[in-house]
Amino acid sequence: MSIRIARLASAAVFAIVAAPAVVTAQTSSWSNTITPEPVPKRTPKAKSAPAPAPAAKAQRGTPAQAASPPAAAPSGPAPGKGAARSVKTAPAPASAAAKLAPLPQSTAPPPKSDNDPAYTAFELGKYLTALKLAEEAAAKGEPQAHTLIGRIHAEGLGVPQNHVTAGQWYAKAAELGDVEGALAVGAMLVQGDGVAKDANLGAKYLEMAARKGNPLATYNLALLFLSGEGKPENPIRAFQLMEYSAEQGLPVAQYDLGTLYTTGTGTTANIFEAARWIGRAASAGLTEAELEYGILLFKGQGLTPDEVRGAYYFKIAAEKGNAVAQNRYARCLAHGAGVEMNVVEAVKWHLVAKAAGIEDPSLDEIAKKLSRADRLKAEQGAFSWREQSLMN
Repeated sequence: MSIRIARLASAAVFAIVAAPAVVTAQTSSWSNTITPEPVPKRTPKAKSAPAPAPAAKAQRGTPAQAASPPAAAPSGPAPGKGAARSVKTAPAPASAAAKLAPLPQSTAPPPKSDNDPAYTAFELGKYLTALKLAEEAAAKGEPQAHTLIGRIHAEGLGVPQNHVTAGQWYAKAAELGDVEGALAVGAMLVQGDGVAKDANLGAKYLEMAARKGNPLATYNLALLFLSGEGKPENPIRAFQLMEYSAEQGLPVAQYDLGTLYTTGTGTTANIFEAARWIGRAASAGLTEAELEYGILLFKGQGLTPDEVRGAYYFKIAAEKGNAVAQNRYARCLAHGAGVEMNVVEAVKWHLVAKAAGIEDPSLDEIAKKLSRADRLKAEQGAFSWREQSLMN
């Protein structure tokens, strides 16, 4: 079981959209028990941060005495070099690439001091007002103000999006001791998000935040130690950092810690600890963990077999759009494993999963045996689910 790469779904992270690959589901014989095959996990990736250096007097959009701006990302690889590898956010075995944990979305207010007018304006969606107030505060040397300005520029909130300018503000915030600024600029550098990629420098910024106990920074450092990018490859150190982040309640770290226990990466393999940590991540609502925990429950690996709970976790992951979970839940419904048998509902979920690229010949055969009316009902159910999911 490989380690996952946390989804980078924030302003400081890029999204990759690709056509779904066709996956053939396991079609081994069924009794009353489902035996889904292990689900491939994400590979960790990482991000980076800009180097500090004195700058000219602050102007609107440029931090006073800011660290030297991160160089703009080159349009292509340097002569004689291949394209830079992307680094992600979740641990993977030694061979996996590193990845970075997600930064806050614009829908989630950034950390702030109570009654801070700049952050209050930001939360209200008054971004230009927030920028003006933050610039005034930054001129007085307030670290968090620099971070807020960086975020406004990084996400293009009321101003043109500019990652280089954002990186300058984040770097200055980090110099002034702001944890969120150090995390943000470290992620940008490691990932090469809008700036020249520099995993070594990015790792230094992440360490600045990690030394102050930030679990997200600690998690991303663990990924770097796993991948050997920006840090020497060291599975034992990676495990220690991942364990700290998991104990601080970070679901993605809990899930990846479970995978490290499964594979015996940086520690002694322990399926019981693996199941415990993956279960905690599943209970926190991490979709990939819900799917994985459902599989462990059906197989009875590291815990008592429980088809009812396993089917429950397949269902909630399926409802969140995980195609593999949709296929597993369809099987549960088709065979009455952990749930009441409902062939029409099973075919509905099979069609939803199939549209996402999951092939399952055994469920195709079940679908062929439905009456015309039931087949139509299943198709309508699948169509309605897809339409509703697009609205969410």
